[in-house]
Amino acid sequence: VRAVAAAGGVVSIDTAKAAVAAAALEAGAEVVNDVTALGDPEMAGVVARAGAGVVLMHMQGTPRTMQDDPRYDDVVAEVAAFLALRATAAREAGIEAAAICVDPGIGFGKRLEHNLALLAGVPRLASLGYPVLVGASRKRFLAEILYGLITRDYRRAALVHYWAGYVPPHHPVETFAQALRAIGEPLHGRPAAEIS
Repeated sequence: VRAVAAAGGVVSIDTAKAAVAAAALEAGAEVVNDVTALGDPEMAGVVARAGAGVVLMHMQGTPRTMQDDPRYDDVVAEVAAFLALRATAAREAGIEAAAICVDPGIGFGKRLEHNLALLAGVPRLASLGYPVLVGASRKRFLAEILYGLITRDYRRAALVHYWAGYVPPHHPVETFAQALRAIGEPLHGRPAAEIS
């Protein structure tokens, strides 16, 4: 951490432990990515005192149990409510609003339909007033959507295009179009042929 920070890099530390975060921040890290959204009662204070950024992620259950049987009545509403509460707690602990980012926790205690609903619900999450981080890379649900027929690079490229309107260069058109249609269909509930 210290070497990367000294070289001018911005370091984000993934940890749910306040002691680990404190050591990393002291060594030069600038962001704490916490999958428990400040579950450690000491974490908010550590982040606030360092003036660091924080990513607050939603997870149902624990890493060991999160995929056992995740259930929601309205996943977007429930995740948005949780993130709003945790962001409020962060601000009350002294973390600046501009230092907060929220993450719906794609793949963390979510079934395929939950992940798709959350991707489609990003604008709702953004309405909380904080940047939204979507960690969709290397997630099994993408392979489930695309039936394993398209490589990870094309899946990722299609998601980038879907959200940013950017067409990555050097991708064969038909394969890229197939990936884009396959991602768009479950998000919109329309046949792939209707999605251009």
